Amino acid sequence: MFTGIIESLGTVQSIQDIGGDVRLRIQTALDMSDVHLGDSIATNGICLTVIDFGTDWYAVDVSRESLHRTTLGSWKIGQPVNVEKAMLPTTRFGGHIVSGHVDGLGEMTLVRQDARSLYFEVTAPAELAKYLAEKGSVTVDGISLTINHLRGNIISLNLIPHTAERTNIGTWKLGTKVNLEVDVLARYIERLMLGDQAAEHKTTSNISMEFLAQNGFLR
Repeated sequence: MFTGIIESLGTVQSIQDIGGDVRLRIQTALDMSDVHLGDSIATNGICLTVIDFGTDWYAVDVSRESLHRTTLGSWKIGQPVNVEKAMLPTTRFGGHIVSGHVDGLGEMTLVRQDARSLYFEVTAPAELAKYLAEKGSVTVDGISLTINHLRGNIISLNLIPHTAERTNIGTWKLGTKVNLEVDVLARYIERLMLGDQAAEHKTTSNISMEFLAQNGFLR
């Protein structure tokens, strides 16, 4: 479990193809003194398991599932990535609950300066729109961010200079693909609202605008 507060920038140091999967080595200024084999480190918002590490690097294996569902398949050597160790029970909870399980890929469709901040618009997959809420939380490349406004499945975000300096958002430009994770609470609420229907095996959700209206969630 993570909070979406980035602890360090890392750099992709090596990418090794092993039997169809990938092994990554990430160079980082992260404090590795309390890291153990098997620990989780979120890398650009992807929960990855440490299989080897040193004082300033860690290595992870990546399954084909992660390669297909995240931006990881397009990473290049030298690329900066956002890094966060799994939270401790004593950790200050500065962001929101982040699992490191990517729900979909977003695309940067507007990037501009907004006074001292940076303003971004990200187009999310249409199927994720129902999990997004104005002033709610969303994880973008592992960063816990507040949604300023929503237009359908288009998210608007403002990032202060401090966030820009400590993360990889300086590499974001028009067309950049980013990992998105919706607030896990929205996922659980959806399942609870289904009630007994949750046990039915379906590949799509029963939650629709009509369902919400019938159950008093829309006026």
